[in-house]
Amino acid sequence: MSTVVSLGSNLGDRSTNLLVGLQLLAAQFAVRAVSPVYETAPVGVVDQPPFLNCVAILETDDVAEVLEAAQRGEQTRGRLRRSRWGPRTLDVDVVSADGVVSADPRLTLPHPRAHDRAFVLVPWLDIDPDAVLPTYGPVRLLAERSDRSGLQRWRG
Repeated sequence: MSTVVSLGSNLGDRSTNLLVGLQLLAAQFAVRAVSPVYETAPVGVVDQPPFLNCVAILETDDVAEVLEAAQRGEQTRGRLRRSRWGPRTLDVDVVSADGVVSADPRLTLPHPRAHDRAFVLVPWLDIDPDAVLPTYGPVRLLAERSDRSGLQRWRG
């Protein structure tokens, strides 16, 4: 089973935060692919620094364990949940898990805003051109329709 996660950071050493987040996930799950890193303008609360974002595909059949590992990774990097869509050292979201659709408030699948977020769709498309987001369709089509302004491949 494959689980897609999105990682983002806009505080501190953004690239190190992403790398540590990936390393923490890789210590527990096989990592099938990691996208290039993109720099993106913030969404929601726009008065904050730009984000670095990437997407990874993990091989696991325990999506709940991925969520727990993601939250531990966020805590390890000092994430504070002060405001929705506010700045953060590390944000790890479970985006999709092999076609699972769930309305569980602890882990809604697919991620409720992934279908509209270029910073998730474009990196995901880089590593899985045939990806499908359950209930929304091919990631390729969703990425084509998404607002890519403020999204660029990071050359850091």
